[in-house]
Amino acid sequence: MSNTVRNLSRVAVGTAALGAATLAYAAGYERTRWTLRQATLPVLAEGARPLRVLHISDLHMLPGQQSKQRWVAALDELNPDLVVNTGDNLAHKQAVPAVVRALGPLLNRPGVFVFGSNDYFAPKPKNPARYLVPSNKRIHGTPLPWRDLRAAFLERGWHDLTHTRTLFTVDGRTIAAAGVDDPHLKRDRYDEIQGKPDRQATLRLGVTHSPEPRVLDKFADDGYDLVMAGHTHGGQLRIPGYGAIVTNCDLDRSRARGTSRWGSHTWLHVSAGLGTSPYAPVRFACPPEASLLTLVPRTTSTNPANEAARGTRFNPGASVR
Repeated sequence: MSNTVRNLSRVAVGTAALGAATLAYAAGYERTRWTLRQATLPVLAEGARPLRVLHISDLHMLPGQQSKQRWVAALDELNPDLVVNTGDNLAHKQAVPAVVRALGPLLNRPGVFVFGSNDYFAPKPKNPARYLVPSNKRIHGTPLPWRDLRAAFLERGWHDLTHTRTLFTVDGRTIAAAGVDDPHLKRDRYDEIQGKPDRQATLRLGVTHSPEPRVLDKFADDGYDLVMAGHTHGGQLRIPGYGAIVTNCDLDRSRARGTSRWGSHTWLHVSAGLGTSPYAPVRFACPPEASLLTLVPRTTSTNPANEAARGTRFNPGASVR
């Protein structure tokens, strides 16, 4: 055997070993490396007291995912003033009890929600290469019991923002909130909520599952202070130094997770979410996350983009500042 053949064989073996190690890390470790992302955003009316908002998204829950359920339930220790759930809670027709267990203590707090495609339909096996090529074709699995999940949320007092505008108070602070159904499924009908939100509200909040620019533009045009979304999984697979490979929507890769400006007035926060498809149970350079946003008056000097980049492990029972 020539030296060239031997060298090529070594490269092939090394590449295969590296690939296997990377897959083992992504599937066996990182997909359960639960992480808390924190940021401070200057979006409230002048003189308002800070508001702590917990953002939960893309649980993609299976009935037996007890580690995820325990970690999410422990987020109640953060004492958020408001919980925002941006959908894709389910990944199995029997997962509603698991989602309710996970969110259990948080359901006692003020909350709002919209649903995503994987609340309505179960995931199906797909060719991973489909995510690298834009396509309008949608592959749906069997219908999921989203109505049962919605009933559980409503029973505990959370607001369904699907094509709804509402005003409510959180510890004396008025929030004007509105949301749309999942734009990824083209179920969004912004015209049903179109119009300027209450200018006297402490916070004007828009909520959507998929952060499609056509929807974000409309929220921004109407003067919303903050829009919150999920869906992207932060890219799910990220290349260090490059970032997300795809966003699975029309949002640019640089906004696949974290906080950014959208227009001159509106802030956007995209959660990388807490789950994966059961048919692609991997994450790389993108740990599963929930976000704790501290909202402060617009006149406050802060650098949200830098703060939003900080992801930390949250250990239940330990204090979080």
